[in-house]
Amino acid sequence: MTTTAITHISALVTNDPSLGDSSPLGLIQDAAVVIEGDRVVWTGESSKAPATDNAVDVAGRAVIPGFVDSHSHLVFAGDRTQEFNARMSGRAYSAGGIRTTVAATRAATDEELSANVARYLAEALRQGTTTFETKSGYGLTVEDEARALRIAARHTDEVTFLGAHIVSPDYADDPAGYVDLVTGPMLDACAPYARWIDVFCEKGAFDGDQARAILTAGRAKGLHPRVHANQLGHGPGVRLAVELDAASADHCTHLTDADVDALAQSATVATLLPGAEFSTRAAWPDARRLLDAGATVALSTDCNPGSSFTSSVPFCIALAVRDMGMTPDEALWSATAGGAAALRRDDIGRIAPGARADLVVLDAPSHVHLAYRPGVPLVHEVWRRGERTVAPRGAF
Repeated sequence: MTTTAITHISALVTNDPSLGDSSPLGLIQDAAVVIEGDRVVWTGESSKAPATDNAVDVAGRAVIPGFVDSHSHLVFAGDRTQEFNARMSGRAYSAGGIRTTVAATRAATDEELSANVARYLAEALRQGTTTFETKSGYGLTVEDEARALRIAARHTDEVTFLGAHIVSPDYADDPAGYVDLVTGPMLDACAPYARWIDVFCEKGAFDGDQARAILTAGRAKGLHPRVHANQLGHGPGVRLAVELDAASADHCTHLTDADVDALAQSATVATLLPGAEFSTRAAWPDARRLLDAGATVALSTDCNPGSSFTSSVPFCIALAVRDMGMTPDEALWSATAGGAAALRRDDIGRIAPGARADLVVLDAPSHVHLAYRPGVPLVHEVWRRGERTVAPRGAF
């Protein structure tokens, strides 16, 4: 099998504290990485790199793990520009919301929906995202939810059934009936295409009892829970996530001390989604409070057409450092190893022997530039599964 060395790396972030400077980032200066097939087989100082079939000199650039975007909503159609414009202009906008996207998504063809997913994934890849999760939730019928998951599964293994996004407009007067649909025929149709089950546990969506019933039914079908929790206000979402051993509680904007303690003492990752706060002018999650308590934190884009229409993890890193109390090191770890933890994966989010060869070469000498130079396209090239999928201009 062919081996390739990536050499003359100014600073290599491995996310393995047994390597390099022994920090959580496992930082190695003047480093090299050796790839064989789709795996990393060696990391260390560039001068000690073993002989390989090929070599790529990155000329003093930094290298980081590929970003792991563990929360997105990419199977959709339509546009909500007017809603965003109204919100940013201080006007109420009653005609928008998830229901607008549901109508457009139901009307779209399979080909249109798949092309949209591919488009946004290519956009994310150019910005360094090598692993992503995505959800259903804009169909809200048995047929449309199953269709969304079939389409998502063509593009990623990390597929989440979110029939419990909101109560379907078709069941506006019968929310209990919709829960029965989600936990019955819809779950039966969707489970074969998904790894995860999610629920929007908030006032105006699903309460704690409804969310527990939905997640428990999904778990009985072999789907593992994740929860949209505590985004809009205090509620039972975070502690329900911990109770059911959910892989992640996502948003975590409004937390009590008990919520923070529960996360810190559990394996449930607190996934923070600063793009949503940016796009809605809502209060920022307090990452510092979670980190100081010992909780595991992930950063993700929440890419969706309504409340966070960004596919840029670097943008979210900059927001987390500027407005959520994270250091540049913590934000990068959360967007890579933290995202991997939120997907309960140990083969991604790090650059160490045995890990999948997903890495990003930055046009900068340090990962700190991701926050230091916000909005600047710093991704020079991207390697995914050992193949260079985004190359510097003129490389091919």
